[in-house]
Amino acid sequence: MKSSLKNMVLVLFCIALVCSAAVGLVYKVTLDPITKAEQLKVTQSIAAVLPAFEQTSEDVINVDGKEFKVFTATNAAGEVVGYAFEAYTMNGFSGEIRLMVGFDVEGTISGVEVLKQAETPGLGANLAKPDNVVRKSIEGKKAADLNLKVRKDGGDVDALTAATISSRAYTEVVAAAYEAYKQVSNK
Repeated sequence: MKSSLKNMVLVLFCIALVCSAAVGLVYKVTLDPITKAEQLKVTQSIAAVLPAFEQTSEDVINVDGKEFKVFTATNAAGEVVGYAFEAYTMNGFSGEIRLMVGFDVEGTISGVEVLKQAETPGLGANLAKPDNVVRKSIEGKKAADLNLKVRKDGGDVDALTAATISSRAYTEVVAAAYEAYKQVSNK
């Protein structure tokens, strides 16, 4: 084959076509397992952030222009025992931080689980650890009694060392979830 512009373009086109097909195939093969894993993470997070419950119902609400999923948990008698909110912000150090935030019927923050984050490993990524100081500052406390900002900004929440932006984003999500809680519970 003679080296000409036409031949080089044809070869590059064929290589690009094969590579695109390979990427598309990998995407199709991995899409279902990834989707199932994400759904399992949400289900496990709901169970982790709420008091004991029998079943949940899912709804979507709008708070300040953002859509949040709300999972209302009920006991065997059909009484509401808590609410879990899948809430997010794009203000993390590395972009999106998505949390599952649970509240009991009294407005106490019953749990927080990280669903998605891409923060710096060893710094902001420590928000995903169950024993992080931000989580310890808010869990088990009534949200109405807290100023949901980091101490550096005049709030009541401890921040991770060297990860203030990530900590701010985390508290921003919890505060947004609390606003959603007030809307859903009429408190």
